[in-house]
Amino acid sequence: MKNQWYKNAVIYQIYPRSFKDGNGDGIGDIKGIISQIDYLSQLGIDAIWFSPMYPSPNADYGYDISDYTAINPEFGTMEEFELMVKLLHERGIRVLMDLVINHTSDKHRWFEQSRQSRDNPYRNYYYWADGKGRNGKRPPNNWTSFFLGRAWQYDENTKQWYLHLFDKNQPDLNYFNPQVMREIQQILRFWLNKGVDGFRCDVITLLAKTKGLPNGFPKIALVGSEHYIDGTRMEELLEQLQQVLREYDAFTVGESVFITVPKALRYTTEGNEYLTTVFAFDQVSADNYFGVKQLVRKFSLRRLKKSVGVWQHGLYGKSWNTLFWENHDQPRIVGRYCSATLHRSEGAKMLATVLMTLSGTPFVYQGQELGATSPAFDNLDDYRDVETFRSYATLKKVFGKRGAMKRIKYCSRDNARTPMQWNSDRNAGFTDGDETWIKVNPNYTEINVRSQTLEADSVLNYYRKLIKLRKSDPAFVYGTYTDCMPRSKHIWAYLRRSEYGTLAVVCNFANKNVKFCPPKQMTEPGEYQAVTSDYADSPAALGKTILRPYEAIVYRLKS
Repeated sequence: MKNQWYKNAVIYQIYPRSFKDGNGDGIGDIKGIISQIDYLSQLGIDAIWFSPMYPSPNADYGYDISDYTAINPEFGTMEEFELMVKLLHERGIRVLMDLVINHTSDKHRWFEQSRQSRDNPYRNYYYWADGKGRNGKRPPNNWTSFFLGRAWQYDENTKQWYLHLFDKNQPDLNYFNPQVMREIQQILRFWLNKGVDGFRCDVITLLAKTKGLPNGFPKIALVGSEHYIDGTRMEELLEQLQQVLREYDAFTVGESVFITVPKALRYTTEGNEYLTTVFAFDQVSADNYFGVKQLVRKFSLRRLKKSVGVWQHGLYGKSWNTLFWENHDQPRIVGRYCSATLHRSEGAKMLATVLMTLSGTPFVYQGQELGATSPAFDNLDDYRDVETFRSYATLKKVFGKRGAMKRIKYCSRDNARTPMQWNSDRNAGFTDGDETWIKVNPNYTEINVRSQTLEADSVLNYYRKLIKLRKSDPAFVYGTYTDCMPRSKHIWAYLRRSEYGTLAVVCNFANKNVKFCPPKQMTEPGEYQAVTSDYADSPAALGKTILRPYEAIVYRLKS
């Protein structure tokens, strides 16, 4: 396989609103990010993906963009952005922007023009259609929104409906109009000329809707999804993006909805890449039904191992995986895949061990390197996320108020969006101001950067160690994957084999002691010696042992 920078890289995601406030207004900003560049550099990361920094009315906190070629004044100025890019590049850290081009804000000038009249020049930038019924007051088709509810909004001014696969304030762009793609290509050039190194492409596989927007098959979870996920024109549209991206050798990672290995290979096969990589969400779905996080069920290690195995085997040698536990849309992984109370630190380190020893590029979301937990606010008024409110309204009808709130506390996107916990001072050191845009997680006095920097065995320092190991030993990066105990409910034991050596990774996903006997695949001739572990006194050589709660050990086969 080609040895390209992103394969050896660890990428860090920053949600700017919640990373660090530099001016005391309670909202994270570019000045705050610049003030923590030393911290980011010391972590050892190679690139940063920034969630949207563009002007936005914040109906979806940045994912409803009103101007693609400016910086949100809440975050700072274009000059500050350019300085940040310069400083990060000086540290060898690449910059990835969030490219949100399935939809705009309804406050974007294109849409404001579009809704003026049916013959406006911008009308065809979006999907407008007559409604059904005698008075046209029923939606044009049966498509549903990813935020639950119908995917159409009626406009009284022009007596038509517009399509929004997300919030009503996020109208979908119409890529049957070639002028829309020309506009997007200009936006790409604008940022690439400012030194941006690539893009995370938001819900990119939704761009190609079926012509005519027909009704969806009514028995599938998202009605209409067969007409707006992975459409037949996706390669055509992605190739038009690549006409610009290839000029700059820009990296892309595509957020892909309900992606499968064959579909991923359709976009990312080496030598015929429409996207450099894609995000698949199977690995964060081991505690829900059908990949829908609101449909919570008990975590299953077997389910997790099975889904990871599908992607490790399916892409290796043909394409490149991405690895992640968290992002701005996912609740914290600690508390989902391991306990947030008993042995929290060991559980967080165990999950870090898995993340850094599989094939693919690891993505670390801000605070994950501390073992941050979801705040699980009890009061709905403490949440800010539009998806949370829409989900609650729907869940309440099915599960009642108490059942709906229980699921919101577990799965809300705001669980990952509370301010970064820098120290144990007021407001977790996130701001010098009196208030924060969303409440701080109450456990900031226990979990924060300052305390973990001083603790040699902290989660933070363990992440730093793993990142350093991954950079120094290509056996952590390359190699086939073999699950040696697929039926175990508690132990994840796997081999990574490559020309650079063999690693044996053993993890106890139980919050209790579990007996471990090396499986046959790990008893080949030779001696396995420990490279790292989340307990200071783990066995130095691979053999029979009692694995303690969330104990994780990486062994290397002596050559």
